[in-house]
Amino acid sequence: MPKKAPVLTCTEEDRATLDRWIRSRTIEARLVERAKIIMKCIQGQRVLQIAKDLKIRPNTVIDWRRRFQRGGIAGLHDLPRSGKPPIYGQEFRDKVLETLEQAPPAGQAVWDGPAVAEQTGASVHAVWRVLRKEGICLSRQRSWCVSTDPEFVAKAADIVGLYLNPPENALVISIDEKPSIQALERATGYVETDSGKIVRGYRSTYKRHGTLNLFAALEIATGAIRTQTTEYKRRVEFLEFMDSVVAELPEDKEIHVIMDNYCIHKKNQVWLSQHKNVFFHYTPTSASWLNQVEIWFGIMSRKALRGASFKNTEELRKAIEAFVNAYSKTAKPFVWKKRDVVGSQLRNTIANLRN
Repeated sequence: MPKKAPVLTCTEEDRATLDRWIRSRTIEARLVERAKIIMKCIQGQRVLQIAKDLKIRPNTVIDWRRRFQRGGIAGLHDLPRSGKPPIYGQEFRDKVLETLEQAPPAGQAVWDGPAVAEQTGASVHAVWRVLRKEGICLSRQRSWCVSTDPEFVAKAADIVGLYLNPPENALVISIDEKPSIQALERATGYVETDSGKIVRGYRSTYKRHGTLNLFAALEIATGAIRTQTTEYKRRVEFLEFMDSVVAELPEDKEIHVIMDNYCIHKKNQVWLSQHKNVFFHYTPTSASWLNQVEIWFGIMSRKALRGASFKNTEELRKAIEAFVNAYSKTAKPFVWKKRDVVGSQLRNTIANLRN
């Protein structure tokens, strides 16, 4: 006669908990399995039969029955584990960051994962774990532009002030030029990639058919845009464009013009003396991004120039004019949202991480 399995007893509260675990769809699978083991033991089923039904080893049934007998429901939870002691701790992290501050090895311009691993005597996977945790991307690059203008604060405050709080009975105009726009002729169209994706493509070879210069004036309050294409970008063309812009604006209002400090924008005192209601405001050196018309140039380049093909400069001119006409129908002002405007944005990130 086979030996009868010992009867396992439990409280009504424990039985309700076991039943809830078995019926739950959110509790961990290992707890559900343990609850089924204990419930079958309570029902008097044999160890071998329970193991067969649940497709587990008999010793597993015996172990969890013993744990339940000793600790009840709490005994079915995993015991706290210390885990494997870390091989690469704070000291290794600091060593990786210190390595990145040093000159890269001979033959390399920058550090990469394998080079750091060789320098630190660790595996490349350990190095990558540190880099990922610290948010350091060795292969990605960003450029920066630091303004060294000694009057940066005053000039930047002047420009931002015109955006946020323009003078009463005045118009604020943002002006700049986009030089050397190339009329490139090349085959374009939709192509299928190896992965089956349909993308916009163009032939790598092209023909050059000359260039055009584009002057643009953005009215800050309305978003209205005025443009003029020219063959050259000289002072004479700039002043002719200014004449056309001013001619379309009310004479009884002040006109504040924001522009960068390019040479043709300066030394125009004679012209300014003839237009007493016009005032020039220059962005700081290396900070033309403060000029809002640059945003419009970016939109125009993406929508009218990128990927286009032109057989001559006349086609290029018509494409620009067509975009300006279409844009003007729904033109809206840009909203200034930048909270901080600083001249120096370069920081030693690795040194900051080590501190």
